[in-house]
Amino acid sequence: MYADQTAVLGPLSTFAEPHAYDLCEEHAERLSAPRGWEVVRLAREHVPPGPSDDDLLALANAVREAGRPIAAPLAAPRPVPDERGARETGRRGHLRVLTTD
Repeated sequence: MYADQTAVLGPLSTFAEPHAYDLCEEHAERLSAPRGWEVVRLAREHVPPGPSDDDLLALANAVREAGRPIAAPLAAPRPVPDERGARETGRRGHLRVLTTD
């Protein structure tokens, strides 16, 4: 509100708006306005966000993927122990399942 000579501090924006900036808590507390300007601080209780739809879908997909049977490769290589004695017993993408004897 440049014409009103007012700086308003409140919760983070949910959309992009010209002349509006998101500040961390430390910088919002230290903000000073030009001489003659009024600073309005909108206090709002912090409510931690719950899981979003994306979080729930990612969790459901991970559970679904974990429940699928693993297709056996045509010629399974024999597991070779590494320097710690751990052997690879399975693979899912870039993740490996290791066992130790």
